[in-house]
Amino acid sequence: MWMLYAAGSAFFAGVTSILAKCGVRETDSHVATAIRTVVVVIFSWLMVFVVGSQDEISQISWRTMLFLVLSGLATGASWLCYYRALQLGDINKVTPVDKSSTVITILLSFLILGEGISWGKAGATALVAAGTFLMIGKNKQDSFRESGGKGWLFYAALSAVFASLTAILGKIGISGVESNLGTAIRTVVVLIMAWGMVLVTGKAGQVKRVRGRELLFLCISGAATGISWLCYYRALKDGAASVVVSIDKLSILVTIAFSRLVFGERLSPAARAGLLCLVAGTLLLAFLA
Repeated sequence: MWMLYAAGSAFFAGVTSILAKCGVRETDSHVATAIRTVVVVIFSWLMVFVVGSQDEISQISWRTMLFLVLSGLATGASWLCYYRALQLGDINKVTPVDKSSTVITILLSFLILGEGISWGKAGATALVAAGTFLMIGKNKQDSFRESGGKGWLFYAALSAVFASLTAILGKIGISGVESNLGTAIRTVVVLIMAWGMVLVTGKAGQVKRVRGRELLFLCISGAATGISWLCYYRALKDGAASVVVSIDKLSILVTIAFSRLVFGERLSPAARAGLLCLVAGTLLLAFLA
């Protein structure tokens, strides 16, 4: 059952990237992240009350709460970096780098959670790494100016690192709490962090100037993120972190399909080969679970 939740997380995560890209064309990435997080918080706590787990807050140990907060901070950092990268670069390049967090998560799962690494899993991880490298390679049709220089790569790489930490810390944190409640608590941390960044960078005044169309896309994107999170952390609670993260990364298929339809972004032959490696490696990791 947890694999179904992981698949649901992948689909909605893929849709999220497209909607978010539509919402950051003119809106500052920090402001966009903060607005989206409001929607995610509302959605997450609504689910807490739907399943009736709100009374369990007082039963959460300080250790569990600590890891939930740390996971929330890592998520906030990942989001801020990811949406900045989306604003600077093409979806087809930013997304593969972000999805490379699979490799980091597998290594951290081995070192911290004690999850084994077989030869098969090592081979699958190598496929994912090779696929990522091929997909971010320079396309002859790319414009250096249009892709924001290489700034997007820096932010996308940071996003991957923080996403990996999110998965590991989240796995530890939700072991003693109902998954919907754990997700909701984490979103509050992300909300505080996101709006804190808006205030610190002096961009609070830009919130009122967000265009109606972009605001709509940001809100829908936030709702999709909320659904993806609920599925993701439900899967993470019952399944192996390395496998759940791997299945979730299949969202790249949804993202690339929609990026072709919505933005007209095309994959080069090398990028298509890279996508094949990514998907093959991910499916192999799921099969080896």
